[in-house]
Amino acid sequence: MGNHKDVNKLTAAGLLISLGIIYGDIGTSPLYVFKAIIGDRPITSDLILGGLSCIIWTLTLQTTIKYVVITLQADNKGEGGIFSLYSLVKRKAKWLIIPAMIGGAALLADGIMTPAVTVSSAIEGLGIIYHDLPTVPIVILIITFLFGIQQFGTSFIGKAFGPIMWLWFTMIAVLGGVYVAQFPEILKAVNPYYAYHILTTNPEAFLIIGAVFLCTTGAEALYSDLGHCGRSNIRVSWVYVKICLILNYMGQGVWLLQLHGKHLGGINPFFHIMPQWFLIYGILIATVAAAVASQALISGSFTLISEAVRLNLWPKVKINYPSNSKGQLYVPSMNWVLFIGCILVVLIFQKSENMEAAYGLSITVAMLMTTILVSIFLMRKKVPKYLIVIFLTVYGIIELTFLAGNAAKILHGGWFTLILGVSLFSIMWAWSNGRRIRNRYMRFVDIEKFYPIISKISEDESIPKYASQLVYLTSANFNSEIESSIMYSMIQKHPKRADVYWLLHVDVTDEPFTMEYKVEQLIDKKLVRIDFRLGFRVEQRVNVLFRKVVEELVKNGEIDITSKYTSLKEHKIAGDFRFVVIEKVLSTSNSLRFIERVTMVYYAVLKTFSVPEEKGFGLDLSFVAVEKVPLIVDLPTDFYLKRLK
Repeated sequence: MGNHKDVNKLTAAGLLISLGIIYGDIGTSPLYVFKAIIGDRPITSDLILGGLSCIIWTLTLQTTIKYVVITLQADNKGEGGIFSLYSLVKRKAKWLIIPAMIGGAALLADGIMTPAVTVSSAIEGLGIIYHDLPTVPIVILIITFLFGIQQFGTSFIGKAFGPIMWLWFTMIAVLGGVYVAQFPEILKAVNPYYAYHILTTNPEAFLIIGAVFLCTTGAEALYSDLGHCGRSNIRVSWVYVKICLILNYMGQGVWLLQLHGKHLGGINPFFHIMPQWFLIYGILIATVAAAVASQALISGSFTLISEAVRLNLWPKVKINYPSNSKGQLYVPSMNWVLFIGCILVVLIFQKSENMEAAYGLSITVAMLMTTILVSIFLMRKKVPKYLIVIFLTVYGIIELTFLAGNAAKILHGGWFTLILGVSLFSIMWAWSNGRRIRNRYMRFVDIEKFYPIISKISEDESIPKYASQLVYLTSANFNSEIESSIMYSMIQKHPKRADVYWLLHVDVTDEPFTMEYKVEQLIDKKLVRIDFRLGFRVEQRVNVLFRKVVEELVKNGEIDITSKYTSLKEHKIAGDFRFVVIEKVLSTSNSLRFIERVTMVYYAVLKTFSVPEEKGFGLDLSFVAVEKVPLIVDLPTDFYLKRLK
């Protein structure tokens, strides 16, 4: 995985990869922001200067100060994202899981909207040259290609698209800078008075602020991809990106001021500030940049899902690691869920202006949840309380204002994002609560009482040998206890004789890349417990980890795994290993409340779609036995049964 200190080093390669995989979303916002701000309104200097001032100060307050300066400080051993942040603060209060799940669901919903709106905005520029060109098939083709290359990893994508994104930012800066040089008075939009003026005097202020928010939608990706690029590379590259963005917005502002009193009528000012001879090249670069724009949220979605799986907030899914680079991963199931979602967005909304109505709503919610978690993080860091209150108040007001502005979009397409977000949140909520309900009724027993029985079973030749080395996965946090279901499996259901019994426990730590273990011989060379401490970013390949530990124990003479079969023992051949995975099945006899029954039904449905536990732990399936054991919940005892003679 590499050391997180190396990732945080400032390097030319790091800056280039940052441009390629982080700034796509926020970097392509000039394609649609000003068009959305103006909408059907007549063009006035107040609207242009006010909208421009709102954009500049949103990028400054929201993106630069909140994310680049403050939130990037909350790195978890070099890793970022809302679940990394949650892992840092979760011990402060149990309720923090709610903002973490809401924020995660909102980010995933945004990952579905981003490719559709950015690619559509770029391709629609071709309409200036080819008036009757059908754009939807082209958009679908590009999105299909984009999701098809995800399996090669974000490192590959960053190296391929980094130089193109540098070209994109340089291009938009030059295009805008030419107009700013012609009309330098546009620079007065930096004055926050113009933003204040339009928001206090314009009757459609909330609709305008909802459109302005689109300029900062990719800010969460800066934090989510911290582990891919490092804090220093993100901060330095952002200075360049922000200058390029503001220059382009100002250039569009100058061009729009020439249309004073008129309506846009579907015209996109971004493409009209291009010289006629450059238009086709500009559209081509915009299209490629729009494809990269999608990468910021897609790679962030993969990271989110992998963390959610480790933190037991999402069903176990297959996670691939396409390269040895730290933070590079690919989640096939999520990739195709995002792909299908994007295609649906394109087919339902058809045009980018229709998509803009649905876009931005979910990311506002995600930012609000990040603000809550960051304020708790600042408390943990012993930051003075008055500064935390100022942070919470300022960003609470800003983001609630943006949320109110985006709430107006619900009837105009925002309903789609809302359904997506609620659906994704329901999966996290059901999976988390289903496990909690299941664990609440899981019975643990004192393992020491069973030491004599285990020793005797191991030596009892009247019982057929089940395996030389028998391994159980246990969720018991303490070595003094064990699930009653494991003892039931070992002693009663089908007595299992083995030379050595192993108990494996995996503890997920709050740090991303912890890899530690502890061994305790509960019965000398008969019953051994191994506790693995793995970070929430570490792949839980228990089969590989266990083999490594056994090799260490054999080397140190702490355990003997030589087969005790006479024909094999003389050749010193190692005995066979067998894993037993206990699958708890909810008993039909239970007294769960209605909401808990619904949760458990939903949990059971999700479990059918998730990767089985034995695969999730990376066990060799040829050595695994899965046993279903009823999880008995509150059997009713308050009844009288009459016996007949």
